[in-house]
Amino acid sequence: MKRFLLEDSKTSGRYRILKLEEEEEEAKRKMQNLAQFGTKYRTFSIGILIIPSKGTKPYHMAGSWDGSQSENSSSFEPGIDNIYEAFICPLTKQVMQNPVTLENGQTFEREAIEKWFKECSQNGRPLSCPVTSQELSITDLSPSIALCNAIEEWRSRNDCLKLDIARQSLYLGNSETNVLLAMKNVREICRNIRLAKNRVRSPQLVRSISDLLKSSSHEVRYKALQTLQVVVEGDDESKTNISNVFQVIVAEGDTVRTIVKFLSQEPPKGREAAVSLLFELSKSEALCEKIGSIRGAIILLVGLTSSKSENVSTVEKADRTLTNLGRSEENVRQMATNGRLQPLLSKLLEGSPETKLSMASYLGELALNNDVKLTVAQTVGSSLIELMRSRDMRQRQAALGALNRVSSFEGSAKVLIGTGILPPLIKDLFYVGPNQLPIRLKEVAATILANIVNIGYDFDKVLVGAHHQTLVSEDVVENLLQLISNTGPEIQGKLLEVLVGLTSCPNSVINVVSAIRNSGAIISLVQFVEVNENDDLRLASIKLLHNISPHMSEELAKALRGTVGQLGNLIAIISENTTTITEEQAAAAGLLAELPERDWGLTQRLLREGAFEKIMSKINVIRQGEIRGKRFERTFLEGLVSILARITFALTKDTQAVSFCRENNLASVFLDLLQSNSQDNIQMASAIALENLSLESKNLTKIPELPPPSYCVSIFSCLSKPPVVLGLCKIHQGICSLRDSFCLVEGQAVDKLVDLLDHENEKVVGPALAALSTLLEDGLEVEKAVRLIDEVDGITPILNVLLENRTENLRIRAVWMVERILRIEEIAREVAEEQNVTAALVDAFQNADFRTRQIAENALRHIDKIPNFSGIFTNIG
Repeated sequence: MKRFLLEDSKTSGRYRILKLEEEEEEAKRKMQNLAQFGTKYRTFSIGILIIPSKGTKPYHMAGSWDGSQSENSSSFEPGIDNIYEAFICPLTKQVMQNPVTLENGQTFEREAIEKWFKECSQNGRPLSCPVTSQELSITDLSPSIALCNAIEEWRSRNDCLKLDIARQSLYLGNSETNVLLAMKNVREICRNIRLAKNRVRSPQLVRSISDLLKSSSHEVRYKALQTLQVVVEGDDESKTNISNVFQVIVAEGDTVRTIVKFLSQEPPKGREAAVSLLFELSKSEALCEKIGSIRGAIILLVGLTSSKSENVSTVEKADRTLTNLGRSEENVRQMATNGRLQPLLSKLLEGSPETKLSMASYLGELALNNDVKLTVAQTVGSSLIELMRSRDMRQRQAALGALNRVSSFEGSAKVLIGTGILPPLIKDLFYVGPNQLPIRLKEVAATILANIVNIGYDFDKVLVGAHHQTLVSEDVVENLLQLISNTGPEIQGKLLEVLVGLTSCPNSVINVVSAIRNSGAIISLVQFVEVNENDDLRLASIKLLHNISPHMSEELAKALRGTVGQLGNLIAIISENTTTITEEQAAAAGLLAELPERDWGLTQRLLREGAFEKIMSKINVIRQGEIRGKRFERTFLEGLVSILARITFALTKDTQAVSFCRENNLASVFLDLLQSNSQDNIQMASAIALENLSLESKNLTKIPELPPPSYCVSIFSCLSKPPVVLGLCKIHQGICSLRDSFCLVEGQAVDKLVDLLDHENEKVVGPALAALSTLLEDGLEVEKAVRLIDEVDGITPILNVLLENRTENLRIRAVWMVERILRIEEIAREVAEEQNVTAALVDAFQNADFRTRQIAENALRHIDKIPNFSGIFTNIG
């Protein structure tokens, strides 16, 4: 039963208030008595009666609820309660928000009357009532709670009426003006009412506004987005109601999908409104998954957060929306997929064990760029390593999967090393016993280790064991080799990649070679070359053998000579008919190139396998540009040329080698390759091959047969003249050619070799000098050879090699050649004037090896620096 207060209150010229505190029936009776005397009143549910004084009228204001004028509001005046004069502040002419009463009974807006009092004080006027001009003895302001509540209820009642009218205008067929005006009223009402806001959020109204998102008008769609945002805004207590309303709408149609579509298809202000609405909706946890499930929602929001063209507000709202959506793990996964990884990393750091497991598992499935890998390692690397140490096999599996993804970049791998990943990783690989990793996870662990090792880190300083072992300690390497021999192909390939990484580092290759040599593992490693079912395993084994071949060339040659299939497999890989050059081909060629070139048994095997023909064919294909693959072309061609040069070491061993060189015009091939600028290894191998070929020229030169002398000449020798044979080689005094006798003179190779004498790489200079020196050998026309070299301006470069003294081997070769050159008297006279040449010869005479000192002494004699009678050493001729 309601109780009412009924007593007379202060009476003014504007209105009287009766307060009721009676039983409801009694209050009704008294109100009926008032009506009998023609008194107008209005009843409010809170029990307040507003009774206009005699002669007053309702205060009518066209416009919005607060009395502000609006040119569009006339359409909504029907059915709206009039504004009573009692509600209007005499100063502001607006409906009061916080009415207060003076001592004379006049009521004003608090802020307005306080401003009036302040102006009176500033102007020196007495404080007075602005309506009656009556001076006030006190300025106390009494809150008019009853009037305030009446105004609030009046507002609520009128707002509800306006909402009903607006709802009738919110449909697609209505005029754009009426629709926009209706939504304007809805926004204004929602921004200013609180007690009745749940009524505004009725499914019917929300549905009507949502339907307007399909309007063809950009402005209507934009305002619909704004209106929906205002409707759903609210405090935490109202979120459940918001969620329930929108769940109804979402269940019936594609409202959220339409809002998401606006993120990409609307003008900038439309995108901002759509983002703002999604932000409000995302505050409801129940709607987070719905928003995230809309195709493209998260990727569009992520795109907005990184946009440089959107305004700051749009970017900020998109970011805050994603933060809200991050309450759903499925949304977090989508964000990570689309480049926003931080929510996933945060859950991995702070989530429950199950959440950490879920996030780590998903991280292992993501494709990450290198920058992201580094961020992940820095943020959650230690957490993943802790999960890897767990006894829960699910957590270990998830951690290993994530670490596998992250470890494949050099920067992130270094971070993981610093975080301590190696000790538990090595333990997981080698440990056998309770709770050991299953073989499929050991493969993942081996992959992570291979990723880390292949960054070229200094692993001889990183401890991995309890007894201060490092990754390159002999016992650790031997354990890796043992594990390779006792596991399946998949993990074998990964462990071989670990050894490839270790042997790629100059500081650690010796340790690995020592362990391989001591364990006798070279035979088992070579056997992997024959594996045809697993390309990755075979590639890793060939790369490993290539890396260790400079240190174990004799052992590798022996192993390859003693088996049937491995050498043939390497040749087949090299000669495989592919459109591009593969890493495996380059590694196989590099491996064979490192084997001892004077190993005649291995060369015979290569001849029998037809290897040199295949190598020659491959070189021609590459030089003609018929095969692609720039990444490995250089190393592949270097290996091929070195292998081909090997046959020139067998010229004195087998006529088959000579025949091959002639048939394929090998001297010409190497002469062309000699001019491969910026390819030092090819130039070096070509010069070595030309030296070997040229050394054989004197044996292959055809000496012409002279006709027998006539009878008279045989009796009278004074009548004879030496026969003249045209076309003889100046140096070899026979019939020479580059193709058949490998003559450098006939092949016009001298100037090309001279050009290499000022090469910056002494490894190229040495072979070039050696090839030239073959023209100065005993038994040849040395003086003519010297003059030939002089004709191409080759004397000075040879003297410069002596003067530079870059290596001892170069000095030995240069001293030998200079001594031969100085046998020409006019050249000796010129050189004698060069003090630096004399000094270089004196230094060799004093400090070189025994044989070179003898040769230097002879050279000094040629330039008269040592008298001929003062022989210090026995003349070696």
